[in-house]
Amino acid sequence: MRTMMASMKTVLFVFLHGVLQYALCRYVTLPVGPLYRVAGFPLSLPCSVSGYEGPRTQDFEWFLYRDDAGGRQMGVVSTRDKGFPYAPFQVRVRNGEVRVERDSGDKVRLMVQRLRAEDQGKYECYTPSTDSTYQGNYSDLVTVKVIPDTLQISYSRALTGQPLPEGAELTLTCSASIQSEQLTHLSITFGKRDGGDGSAGGPGGEVSTIREIISIDKLLGVVPGRFYKKRYDDGEITLEKRNGEGGQGVYVMRMRAVQPDDTGSYFCEASQWILDPDRSWQKIAQRTLDIGNLTVQQLAESLSVTSSPKGEVTLQVGSPLILTCEVLGLPSEVNSGLLVQWMKRGSVSSDVVGTGGVEVEVARMSPDGTVSWGDDLSRASGGSMEKVAEGKHSLKLFSARPSDSGVYRCVVSVYAGRRNPSLSTPATLTQKSEGVTVNLKTKDVLVSAVAQLPPGPLLKKGSTVTLICNATVRTTGPAQAQVEFLRWPIPEPVVKKASDVIPLDPPIAEKRTVIATMNYNGIVNIYTNGSEISIDRLSAVTYRLRVHMATMEDQGMYTCNAEAWGQDPHGVWYNTGAKAESNAVTVYLYARAADLLLIPLVIGVSSALFVGIVIIATVTCCFMKRLARQRAHQK
Repeated sequence: MRTMMASMKTVLFVFLHGVLQYALCRYVTLPVGPLYRVAGFPLSLPCSVSGYEGPRTQDFEWFLYRDDAGGRQMGVVSTRDKGFPYAPFQVRVRNGEVRVERDSGDKVRLMVQRLRAEDQGKYECYTPSTDSTYQGNYSDLVTVKVIPDTLQISYSRALTGQPLPEGAELTLTCSASIQSEQLTHLSITFGKRDGGDGSAGGPGGEVSTIREIISIDKLLGVVPGRFYKKRYDDGEITLEKRNGEGGQGVYVMRMRAVQPDDTGSYFCEASQWILDPDRSWQKIAQRTLDIGNLTVQQLAESLSVTSSPKGEVTLQVGSPLILTCEVLGLPSEVNSGLLVQWMKRGSVSSDVVGTGGVEVEVARMSPDGTVSWGDDLSRASGGSMEKVAEGKHSLKLFSARPSDSGVYRCVVSVYAGRRNPSLSTPATLTQKSEGVTVNLKTKDVLVSAVAQLPPGPLLKKGSTVTLICNATVRTTGPAQAQVEFLRWPIPEPVVKKASDVIPLDPPIAEKRTVIATMNYNGIVNIYTNGSEISIDRLSAVTYRLRVHMATMEDQGMYTCNAEAWGQDPHGVWYNTGAKAESNAVTVYLYARAADLLLIPLVIGVSSALFVGIVIIATVTCCFMKRLARQRAHQK
């Protein structure tokens, strides 16, 4: 038993010693080969060492076993010996074309700036020993195959530097091909340098900014640049591949509408990729072709908006109003959408036309030609907005009204390069024309209004209150009054002396309530829910308001307002703006006789009840006192 335990301990010790030795063995690694690289382009071979003893910074030596030298070993470069390179590499090492770049103390990479056909062969990475015992592997080999450079790139038309108007379409074409026995992929990238001259440095030594616009990557997927993703998602930037002659791929990039930020130097870049044995993609060749410079001319430099007639125009009410808006400076080669709006500020109610008020929209025409009207929807049948010519639009009001007076302005929003933009698309530029002042001459209109209570018995609660309003309109041509009745509380009287009580006129600041109206066309509107109210027209100038079953809430100060409406030659009614307010009439409701008789009855009954209760309480109190005295004597 003891012999068996001793044997197991010996085996375990040997096993652990072996594992420990293995863990501490030097291990040098290179990528798995063979590696195919293109002549004339860089070669990068990473090499690392692990499991070593000694300093953390290890030395590396590179050897090449050339295929054309019968596998003879040649020193390439060393990190510890400057005289290490063999004759074919001495000049290349001296000028830095062949060098070792250190990633860390135990990781380096062999860099060959321009690979040559004779560089093909097996590369060995060797690490001189710093270990106490010689264990593990001290070098590793990888085969490098040098394939010819067959990457070709060209363009069909270069940019000449001629300014391109904002919103114009830009099309760039780049052709590329590779002829390789190995399975390689081709990627294409269109980009822009902000330096503008295609050089690495701009004026004053400034480094230009390079931005990738759009690419077809090594996996044949379309990838937009970081700064162009939204435009790609909106369909404004596209890239497609076509089959060209001789097996060439033709790549076409389109910018639907160039912007000022698109100014710069454009290039096309083609890259050749290969899948290494470790399943990683490596770029083995790349060529960049400058296509030329682009300058985008901003639309604001050429665009102008004018309206006609210019200055001021005066019309008779009922006459047609025609305004024209013209957009100048739009490049003919740019297919742009226009949003045209007519805005108006001021009205006939202003003391001076156009000096205040909010600017409101009269009408608009969308880029797709749809016409919509502002708040005054009646204009849809009494006017039109048309596209007279390219960039020229007219607004017509068939019969101008006094409310049409004001300052008109044409507002144009340009969607450069977008004929039918979406609702979320921002306008490229918005400009306004100079204002056109429109004055409307109205006929002399005189309006008067008189309110009165018809003679009759005193108004009592529950009776019908009748108010007469005589509204007269004096003018030439057809006219009609529009009447509204208003009410507000009776103001409190003011006492100046002990015997001097003077009722005040209704204060102007008192809130008045419109209770009923009759429009010029006879339509009645009732605005109160608490009372039964009716309004009718007794004659051409006489209007009657009746409050049925009046309550105490119906008493107050009443007045009527009259507004004159005229009719133009086309039969369209319009508000002349002439108004009149009648005198105020006081409506006071007296109590009914039944209500007056109820007061003494209530008082009498209340008094009788009070006296009875007092008598009963007194008698009861006296009786209880006498009864108490009798009981005291008996004791």
